[in-house]
Amino acid sequence: MSTPIAPGAFTPPPVAPVPAGTPRPLWSVMIPTFNCAKYLRLTLQSVLAQAPDPEQMQIEVVDDCSTKDDPEAVVREVGQGRVAFHRKPKNAGAIPNFNTCIERSRGHLVHILHGDDMVLPGFYQRLAAAAEAQPQLALYACRSFFVDEENIISKVSDRVPPLEVGGRFPEHFFYGTPLQTPSVAVRRSFYEQHGGFLPALVHAADWEMWSRAVARGGGIIVPEVLCQYREFAANDSSRLARTAENLRDAERLHAVLAQRHPDFDWNRALIGLADYAQKQIQRYQQRGDAEAVAANLVFWKQYVPLKLRLRTACVKLARRTVG
Repeated sequence: MSTPIAPGAFTPPPVAPVPAGTPRPLWSVMIPTFNCAKYLRLTLQSVLAQAPDPEQMQIEVVDDCSTKDDPEAVVREVGQGRVAFHRKPKNAGAIPNFNTCIERSRGHLVHILHGDDMVLPGFYQRLAAAAEAQPQLALYACRSFFVDEENIISKVSDRVPPLEVGGRFPEHFFYGTPLQTPSVAVRRSFYEQHGGFLPALVHAADWEMWSRAVARGGGIIVPEVLCQYREFAANDSSRLARTAENLRDAERLHAVLAQRHPDFDWNRALIGLADYAQKQIQRYQQRGDAEAVAANLVFWKQYVPLKLRLRTACVKLARRTVG
């Protein structure tokens, strides 16, 4: 099943070049926030612990009108004048805030770091070395730890061996993304040439951007684990999973990818969505969250054809039997 795409809905918003005469550091570390000041202190400390001087790294927090906390106070306390703060005039949502981060960036490499995530020692040094070694690429990334609210590690992102040497291999982003936002730096020149994040995608905008960057500009994913991506019940990803909107958004992105790449396989994509929907249903059943179970079942019945549901069930039964 393909979601109809309205004309222009998936046209990337333009990104203007940095004005002539503006000082250009190597790095722009742009930190979007919204009601996450609880973690922002750790985020800033992780950056400042390895930050070069201001001539080499811009650090700025861009707040999307937080209503439950005061990120500016955290910036003043931790940043001690080293970190800039910008509060948007009104709340616009996470993806438009990503684009504001790009617009306000001045560096050659733009790192969007969620206000509740962290970088580990060596992150900027390692990715800067990769950028220097392969300046023709658009994207530079590493692997990530997944952590919970208490900083307990739950898993680590997979390696992508073909991209460890650099190149254009967008097929690794067709049916999921191996990258989390805090692990990625993109050349600002790529954003200027190919546009910003797609506001029409509420969950998969980062996935779309990384696939676009690797397809059009090439990328490298170094095998080291150099950042932490936080998962917890109150963040955007978890809220969208409860309503199955993350799955609907992935289906919208699949329609975009199918238009861009002739070798995109819709059946494989739908099987992946079916499997992920089942996992979410099982997770919420274990938590006793009946509302989330019901929402994900609606997706299952509406977006996954009966024939595909039966096929997926048969494949799983066969695997269990063979195993």
